[in-house]
Amino acid sequence: MRKNLPLTLLGFALAGSVQAADWDHKDIADALHSVMEADRTVYTKLIVNRLANQEKVIKASEHWKDDKALVLPAQMFRYGSEAVAEKGAKFSYSLLSLWPINKQNNAKTPVEKAGLEAVNKGEPYYTTETLGGKKYFTAIYPDKAIAKACISCHNDHKDSPRKDFKMGEVMGGVVLRLPVK
Repeated sequence: MRKNLPLTLLGFALAGSVQAADWDHKDIADALHSVMEADRTVYTKLIVNRLANQEKVIKASEHWKDDKALVLPAQMFRYGSEAVAEKGAKFSYSLLSLWPINKQNNAKTPVEKAGLEAVNKGEPYYTTETLGGKKYFTAIYPDKAIAKACISCHNDHKDSPRKDFKMGEVMGGVVLRLPVK
């Protein structure tokens, strides 16, 4: 298993400029997840947690437009996923949980459910699945509470089915799908 793949090669790999023997589906999924996780961590810690919880300059809200507030990290992640899909990307990603505040973020397939149960142990889950007649390499990565903002949002939300999250604990999973030819 390759760790810390050079992310500068990611664009070439996705564009087909790197030979298939150099990067397999797992390598590409791991690299994509590294970028996603880094961006989400930076937004959560440096923007939301700092401005909403530490400095109390502005709040973060699921009703960010009406409240003139910051977009929640989970919403930012979903908006990014939607923007990638609009550009015609051949891969997809989402943030799901066994305890979603928003029911649309619940596991919908047997692979998603098995993967979310597996990542609760803190390790990624890899498999292939067929959806709509197409075969996908599916990777599910643990999504952990990395800041007070994560815990307070989930533990204090009126619709949260679980209210006892702690720092570093798995709260859900990032589901990444790559087509298999």
